[in-house]
Amino acid sequence: MMSDIKEILITEEQIQEKVKEMGEQIARDYRDKNPVLVGVLNGAFVFLADLMRHLDIPCTVDFVSWQSYGKDTSSSGVFRIMKDLETNVESKHVLVVEDIIDTGLTLHYLLDTIRSRKPASVRVAALLDKPSRRRIEAKADYLGFQIPDYFVVGYGLDFAQEYRNLPFIAVLKPEIYAGSDTPPDELE
Repeated sequence: MMSDIKEILITEEQIQEKVKEMGEQIARDYRDKNPVLVGVLNGAFVFLADLMRHLDIPCTVDFVSWQSYGKDTSSSGVFRIMKDLETNVESKHVLVVEDIIDTGLTLHYLLDTIRSRKPASVRVAALLDKPSRRRIEAKADYLGFQIPDYFVVGYGLDFAQEYRNLPFIAVLKPEIYAGSDTPPDELE
């Protein structure tokens, strides 16, 4: 696996320090609010697990999975719900936990869908933000790292369902994904 990596962009230590910092801030902001953490599958599960270990407040967890489909390897803006929330979020404080904000299309659609269910509030915690790829306005209330337009894997992010188990964020060598028909999870 390491032979497929061009460079380590964010180390395991940097990630863990930032996730702890984010968790402490979220815990302060959500004190006495019992938030519902909504993890966006599949990429956010590692980040969500580590983040909630730093929350010293009551919270619940649910997951969603949305699939953008089309013939291209970038998001088409048309979405299919693969797994919807099981939690009724009406009048609850929702924190969407996302691995990466890329084009913004997935996050925009997800936030619209959650807001239609009348929560008390909706905020976003994202590990990574890639603003150079933005196609629609999207931002995180809690952000780990802003990164350049690299194809990254690790810490939950994958290519063809591989590399999620790397404990760091790494740039994948272009020859690994060039010409692939498998759209990467991070193209949201």
